[in-house]
Formats: sequence, structure tokens, C-alpha cells
Amino acid sequence: MHQPPPAFCSSSSSSSSSCCECARVGVRVSALAPATAPCPDPRQLPYPRLPEPPSRGTSTLIPARLGPWCSPTGSPAPLSCETGCGEGSWILVCRLLVPTQVSLLSMEEDIDTRKINNSFLRDHSYATEADIISTVEFNHTGELLATGDKGGRVVIFQREQESKNQIHRRGEYNVYSTFQSHEPEFDYLKSLEIEEKINKIRWLPQQNAAYFLLSTNDKTVKLWKVSERDKRPEGYNLKDEEGRLRDPATITTLRVPVLRPMDLMVEATPRRVFANAHTYHINSISVNSDYETYMSADDLRINLWNFEITNQSFNIVDIKPANMEELTEVITAAEFHPHHCNTFVYSSSKGTIRLCDMRASALCDRHTKFFEEPEDPSNRSFFSEIISSISDVKFSHSGRYIMTRDYLTVKVWDLNMENRPIETYQVHDYLRSKLCSLYENDCIFDKFECVWNGSDSVIMTGSYNNFFRMFDRNTKRDVTLEASRENSKPRAILKPRKVSLP
Repeated sequence: MHQPPPAFCSSSSSSSSSCCECARVGVRVSALAPATAPCPDPRQLPYPRLPEPPSRGTSTLIPARLGPWCSPTGSPAPLSCETGCGEGSWILVCRLLVPTQVSLLSMEEDIDTRKINNSFLRDHSYATEADIISTVEFNHTGELLATGDKGGRVVIFQREQESKNQIHRRGEYNVYSTFQSHEPEFDYLKSLEIEEKINKIRWLPQQNAAYFLLSTNDKTVKLWKVSERDKRPEGYNLKDEEGRLRDPATITTLRVPVLRPMDLMVEATPRRVFANAHTYHINSISVNSDYETYMSADDLRINLWNFEITNQSFNIVDIKPANMEELTEVITAAEFHPHHCNTFVYSSSKGTIRLCDMRASALCDRHTKFFEEPEDPSNRSFFSEIISSISDVKFSHSGRYIMTRDYLTVKVWDLNMENRPIETYQVHDYLRSKLCSLYENDCIFDKFECVWNGSDSVIMTGSYNNFFRMFDRNTKRDVTLEASRENSKPRAILKPRKVSLP
């Protein structure tokens, strides 16, 4: 079994068990995921340079959509989550450190549980590998938080509303709804098992009382409608009270159906299923600003979908070579511009970013702009290309900047300057001297995500040993925080940590 390098063990004042947390696969609570949890089968990617993924997950933090700095409403959200690469370098497996109100171990049947569609959270007194959270996503208002797990389920949490008697509960999240999004499948033509694990979740802007979200596994994207129902119709003419059809000959009078109050029930129904369009594993989905289309990206192709059409998609990027032996890079992430529906970017394993304009041509193999930082020949090494691979790309809310994350740094690019980034932040530069050890245990292929705050003034990304970094773009100050079980209590204040090598 591969073990993380000593650099992951911090000399901070954390508990002695924290040094081995980076070797865990699953949630940090040991009862939820023992340290001996087996690693799932690695992805079969068409990239010959990738070694086998580590058999144990490294513990990092996925900062996207966490904390008061990224809540659209600016209110605090006491949710922290971590990521681990238990499935290799291409899939981030995040772990949710939930407050006691939504603890999977201590969840009791109370007044809020009537909202739950399925009872699997209450029926399971233990957690399996299928319960490991694989992705999280806030909706646009910050009121709802959707989590997807490796068992294909989606659990939605709702923020507790503030009241006069319980002002402190504002920002705490309780279970709102759960549903099974994907089931395991098997491709008989390719003899390939398709996992049910949820890779990405994306919310659509709310247009009415219902909520809509996209969820995807490796092959299939689904559009879900989540709606509330607190009334039921009664007084049908052709049906009795139990729903059975009545004999029309026995109907002598006509009744006007009425709506009666009932206990609140949250329903999740699949509205669209977008399948059979990807040969390789889907790594990104992004909703367009026109709210009529979205794109899904795998390792070699990007497809454009219309929400109303499920049997047809448009291939807008295809980097697959005629001879797979000539393959030198793969697509790692893709995202639409937040304001211009014709513009999107995608990153590659070579550390490059391509900006494409769909007005130029239907097939965007020829990019409009190409962002790449020139390499310093004096710093060239065997690991240069590996650590330059981009794992995440994000547009700023203003649409003016692009943020990318590679293994050691976070970079901010101006759309008007392609030759170099305008800002570079070192996340864990102390690991640069340990690249050889990181390569030997495959940790050098770990992937991290990044996120902007609401005003684009602060960026956040993850590191090892449950640490995450925040960088203030205005003051150039940075802080290292730790997401631990002790800090997962509601409204707990995270304390800055100092990281040093042993």
C-alpha cells in the first residue's frame, strides 16, 4: 500500500492522529470510513504517462462553495469538506465534516425528517464506501447545499432560517431531501462497468418555486426537479378516496375537487436524461449563461447540450488524435463564461488554458486565445510537466479573470494578457524539494480545486493534512486554516496553522 510522504505530517498542535489522516479514504470520522477502506478500481484513461493511482487517498480540502466568503448571501455556513484522491488523479473525492445537526451517525427522527424522501440516512447506523461524498455544490442563493456520494445518491441540505428565539441557528444546515440519482450500469459492448458515483453537481438558477440541478456520473448527465408539496387534492369524481376508478354509472352528482393541507413532502423527479454521448469519463459540467444549454467535458471531448433535447448533442471540442499513441494531453476542466454565452475555457494536462468562441466556428478546435506561462529553463526538471498540469479552472464572477490550480500554485490570468498570469500564489511550495518522494507514491498526481469569494477579492484552495489556503488579492496576505473534526462544530472559529517540514 502506498503511504503519503512525511511532508504531509504537520508539526502543528493538532492531535497525533491527524498525521495519518492523509492516508484515509472517506470521511474523517473513523466510524464512517476505516483507514483500511479499499481503493476503487482506477480510471482507464487514454494517457500513457499516468501511473497507477495511489491505493490510499490523500487528505486535502476542496474549498469550493464553503464558508461565509463564498456564500452568495454573505452569511456564515458551518460546513467544511475535504477531498481525497482515492480514485487516482482524475477524480476528487470530497469529504464532508457536518455539524451535529446533520451527522450521519447521530441523526435522529425529528420534525425535520418528515422532509426526507428516502430513509437510508436514518436506517443506516453505519456508513460504507458508497456513503463517501464525492462532490458538493451550493445553489446560487446559498440556501441549499447538494452533496453527491459514491453510491449515486444526492443529499440536499437546507440552511436553517433565522428566528427571534434562535438567532444563532442562522447558517446551520439540515437535511432537506435525498434521492438516488444514478445506478450502477454495465456496458456489454465494451465489457465496462459504469460506476454510480456522482462526479459533479450543478444548480440551475431558480425560476419558480421548484429547484433544478444537473448531476452526472462517468457517462450520464441527469436533470432533476426538486419541489415541495404541502397540499393534496381530494374530491375526485372518477376516483374514490383510495385512488381506485369508480363506475361512471354510479356517479349521480358532480363534485368540485379541493386541496387539503398535508405534511410537507419534497419530491425529486428526473426531467431529462442525457446519455450515450461520452466515450471517456465526464470530468466537468457547466451551465451556460443563457440557461438553455450546458456543456459536458470528458478527457478528450466537450459536448454542448440543449436542456430540451436529450437524444442529440453538438461536439464543440475534440482533441482525440487519429493515432492514440500520439496523445500528449487530455482535457482536465471546462467552464462557461458567466456572462457571455458564446465563450468558454478549458484546461489541459500540459498546463495550458484555451479560450474558445462558438461564434467563430461550430467546432472550437481552433481556440481564440491561448494562455500559457513560459517555462524558466533553469527550473526545468523531470517533474515540470507533471506539476504544471491544471486540475481546476474558474471564471471570476466579473468574467474578467480566470483562476487555475496546478499542483503547487494558484494562478490568476487576465483575459487580455495571454503570455503570463498576473498573480501567482504558492500553496505548498515546501513540497518542491519532496517531488521525488511524491512521484514514487503517486501523490504528485493529486488534484485540487479552487474558488473565488463573492467579490473576487479572495481566493481559496486546498492542501494536504486537512489544510486549506486563503489568499487576499488586495492585501497580498494569506492564511492557512485546518478543517478538522474538532472544528466541525456549528459556528466554530477556524484557527490559523503554521506548516513546517519535519
